[in-house]
Amino acid sequence: MRASVRFGGECLTRKAVAWSLLAAFFAATVATTVRAEDPWIVLPGKAGPGQGKHVVMISGDEEYRSEETLPALAKILSERHGFKCTVLFAIDPATGTINPNQSNNIPGLEALKTADLAVIFLRFRSLPDDQMQHIVDYVESGKPVIGLRTATHAFNFQGESKFKKYTWTHKGDNFDGGFGRQVLGETWISHHGNHGSESTRGIVAPGQEKHPILRGIKSGDVWGPTDVYGVRLPLPGDSQPLLLGAVLTGMKFDDPPVEGDKNKPMMPIAWVKSYTGAAGKKSRIFTSTIGASTDFSNEGVRRLLVNACYWCTGLEEKIPEKSSVELVGDFKPLPFKFNGAKLGVKPAELLK
Repeated sequence: MRASVRFGGECLTRKAVAWSLLAAFFAATVATTVRAEDPWIVLPGKAGPGQGKHVVMISGDEEYRSEETLPALAKILSERHGFKCTVLFAIDPATGTINPNQSNNIPGLEALKTADLAVIFLRFRSLPDDQMQHIVDYVESGKPVIGLRTATHAFNFQGESKFKKYTWTHKGDNFDGGFGRQVLGETWISHHGNHGSESTRGIVAPGQEKHPILRGIKSGDVWGPTDVYGVRLPLPGDSQPLLLGAVLTGMKFDDPPVEGDKNKPMMPIAWVKSYTGAAGKKSRIFTSTIGASTDFSNEGVRRLLVNACYWCTGLEEKIPEKSSVELVGDFKPLPFKFNGAKLGVKPAELLK
């Protein structure tokens, strides 16, 4: 009489069980390999107020290391605040590795279908229609958006693309300035501070001291070695500056502001506004022209962005008096510069 065991409600021989277990092991191994090769990363939310909220972060700029800032922000949000985070990258289709110079490929944008918040840190992207459609559908749905640094000039479509109005230089169609001006509040204007030699100190805008995004942040807490961007004043519509950028004489946290007219007035470096998309729903928008990976080393910058994620997702009442923004794991940002990214890295390696 052959030995048998009950497995999954059926009576099976030991040999059959062995084959079933081997098949299950093989299937699990294949599934793990497939997940490891996905050209994006997903971090499940742990305990925290953000549980149940899904933040999709979209990186892709050649200079300011968005591919470093956004994974580091995602780790803080998921580990310390409970948000599920998906991070997408500019991917070289030939190698499956992150390459910020690949301006026409960001796999995984369908994740926006389940997103509660999109964080966009792009520069001059010209995505194919099937990818760009996911971004447009999300933006026009009325869901919240955070735009960081070069997101003011996120898109640069040439020719007859059906998405050309999102281009940063667009004119007409009631969409002057494209995605940057219309959705975020400004397109690319200028380096107001001297690039690479005059850093930025955040000064709380008058009357905004009690705004939820600034909870736990005072003038001087926010600093970054990237320079202040120029904007046109006043910002459009219902834009409300939260932080102004003092242009400093050098690249250290405690350098004094430059003298003269450059800081009269100071340019906004963080503001909130609304955007009413095609769905007719008014969305919450937060824009910051600070946010490079070198800026993200600053505790104040990290707190600003974490608080903004709470506010954009309607959780402003749950922003702590001083939100936890300690870095999760190693974070050694590379200097901002063109062609300065670490190449040959697959997204899954960022989770090791």
